[in-house]
Amino acid sequence: MIIDAHTHIYPEKIAAKAIEKLEKNSGVKAKTNGIESGLRKSMKEAGIDYSLLLPVATSAKQVDTINEVAARANDAAKETGILSFGGIHPDTENYKEVLHRVKSYGLKGLKLHPDYQETFFNDIRYKRIVEEATSLDLYLVIHAGVDIGLPEPVHCTPDHVVEVVRDTESDHLILAHMGGWRLWDEVQAKLLELPVYFDTSFSGDYLETDGVEGMLTKEAFTNLVRAMGTDRVLFGTDSPWSGQKEAVQWLRDTTLTEEEKQQIFAGNFERIIGV
Repeated sequence: MIIDAHTHIYPEKIAAKAIEKLEKNSGVKAKTNGIESGLRKSMKEAGIDYSLLLPVATSAKQVDTINEVAARANDAAKETGILSFGGIHPDTENYKEVLHRVKSYGLKGLKLHPDYQETFFNDIRYKRIVEEATSLDLYLVIHAGVDIGLPEPVHCTPDHVVEVVRDTESDHLILAHMGGWRLWDEVQAKLLELPVYFDTSFSGDYLETDGVEGMLTKEAFTNLVRAMGTDRVLFGTDSPWSGQKEAVQWLRDTTLTEEEKQQIFAGNFERIIGV
C-alpha cells in the first residue's frame, strides 16, 4: 500500500492557465496536466493506491464550494483512489460553522497555506481555526517554510509553529515539506519535541534534476526522519510539482528499513487519518 498524502489538481476549466502561471512563478515544470485524469495516470505508473488532494482556499468565498467538491471526491474514492481534505480561509467569519460542516461531510481534515492566504501562521485567526478543528478531530496540513513560487516573507516558520502549538495545545498539525521547506536545520532544532506530524513532499534531492537546488540528500533525509520518529512521517509528493514515480523510487532507495518505509508509505496515514 502506498498513499500520497500531498497532491493537487485544479478545476478543468482553469487547469491549463493555473499550471502555466505556477510553472512560471516557480520555475518547475508540472509532471501532470493538473486534472484528475493526469493524477490517476501518474498514480498508476507509480504504484500509488490513494492520493490525498489538498485544496487551497485563496479567499473566504471559495470555502463552501471547495468543501462540497472534496466531499464528492471522497464519495468516489473507492473507484478513483482519490481522497480529499477540505479547505478554509483565515477570513472565514463563520469558521466554527464551516468546520462543523466539514466534519459532517466526513472529511478528515483541511489544508492551510499561509503564503497563498497572505497570513502569518501565528495570526489569531489561524489559532482559532486550529483550536476548533482539533476539538473536532480534524487534521490540518500546513504549508511550512519557504514557497518556491512566492516571494518573502515566509508565512509559516518553525517559530510560528512553536507558538501555535503552545497556544492551542493542538496535536493535529501535519507540517508539509518535512516541517519547513529549506528551513530543515530550524525544524530539527525547534520542532522535534512538539506533538506534530510531517510529510515528505517536495523535499528530496531527486528534484535537483528539475533545477530545484538545496534539497535533502537521502542521507540527510534519513537522519531527519529518524530524528522526527518514523511513526510521525507521511509520504507525500506535491504532485503535479513532483513526480510521484520518482518520489516513490527515491524513498525506496534510502537506507531506511523496509518496515520504516512501509510506515511512511501508508502505515502512519492509515493509523492517524484512516482511509
